[in-house]
Amino acid sequence: MTAPHALVSGASIAGLSATWWLRRIGWKVTLIEKSTSFRDGGQNVDVRGVAKDVLERMGLTDAIRAKNTTETGTVIVDARGEVIGELPSNGADGATAELEVLRGDFARTILDALPVGTPVVYGASIAEVDETDEHRVVVTIDDGQRLEADLLVVAEGVRSSTRDLLFASTEIDARPLGVTMAFGTIPRTPDDDDRWRWYNAVEGRQVHLRPDPHGTTRAILAYAGDDHLASRDREEALRVLRERYADAGWQAPRVLDGFDDSDDVYIDELTQIRMPGWHRGRVCVIGDAAWCVTPMGGGGASLALTGGYVLAAFLSQIEGRPGRDALDDALEQMDAWMRPLVDRIQGIPRGMLRFAYPRTRFGLAARAVITKVMTAPPLSHVTATFTEVADAEQPLPDLLTRSAAHE
Repeated sequence: MTAPHALVSGASIAGLSATWWLRRIGWKVTLIEKSTSFRDGGQNVDVRGVAKDVLERMGLTDAIRAKNTTETGTVIVDARGEVIGELPSNGADGATAELEVLRGDFARTILDALPVGTPVVYGASIAEVDETDEHRVVVTIDDGQRLEADLLVVAEGVRSSTRDLLFASTEIDARPLGVTMAFGTIPRTPDDDDRWRWYNAVEGRQVHLRPDPHGTTRAILAYAGDDHLASRDREEALRVLRERYADAGWQAPRVLDGFDDSDDVYIDELTQIRMPGWHRGRVCVIGDAAWCVTPMGGGGASLALTGGYVLAAFLSQIEGRPGRDALDDALEQMDAWMRPLVDRIQGIPRGMLRFAYPRTRFGLAARAVITKVMTAPPLSHVTATFTEVADAEQPLPDLLTRSAAHE
């Protein structure tokens, strides 16, 4: 019997996880990615909660641990660089997780672990999707090539064009958080250490420096405000950042100078994605395209990895080519299993944004006092629970493997 075929759009963590696990249960998979080559780089992500079990089942825990960012802890600093608070580490799931890795290193580890012969098509975007045939979905990519599949998995990211093409605007609740972040890689200096250093300035501005395993430093400029910086060209965006951070203090000038010469500056306006359902017919959406939690919520990489497994687990319980009813049932079970986990992470507490991005000197001073109190005993153990994300209250669904998976 011919194995079912899935087309997965998006070659980052969610799409690669889905590809790996679908191959594991015997499906054929074609993975497409709009970038012309694999996207290395990116900032810190981590593996937490139930995702650690998924990674262990993939046999990749040691490989990810070997790519650790070298970060050992998280501290809040003042304008002189003096530590005013240290975020507690609650074992493996502290602010700096045991399995802390750069996004590109994480994704490449899964890519390298795909079965030999798994086709990956770069430089391809979905232009059209024909869902009129009950027994298949037909996808046309932008070069005119048509691909037929039993299932289309959309794993493209928070601003997924394919999701927007297929689902009505009323089904996609995009919620801007009013926070802009600029990410980039800058040269490492002798003063850099193995901690995530986090600095707040007035007017809702933050500066972050984090070590990486490649001899450079990952930097973030984050601020409260949505001035459409991500839509501006690089030169204009960096000019605006210079103006905004001109008097921010600490190492803001160094970061700005580093961004001028960095080839991987990325700017994002944080947006949560909420959808009432993550599937329709022979199409499903996973990862940030379906449930983006943003760095404010944390756990995005863990949800992406877990989503690929959960999708494959429920599909594995279908014998042979999936009929429409069987596919609907499997995707509905995936939705039901993932929904509580996603909802819990997306529920950013009220007042969190105002606390994280104080705009006045009074607010900044109050935040410093609260930080000292919350990161010292006896309240430090309470603060530590805020980093415990992606903990599922239900066991992972069983996954039935097929012998054809690695042919």
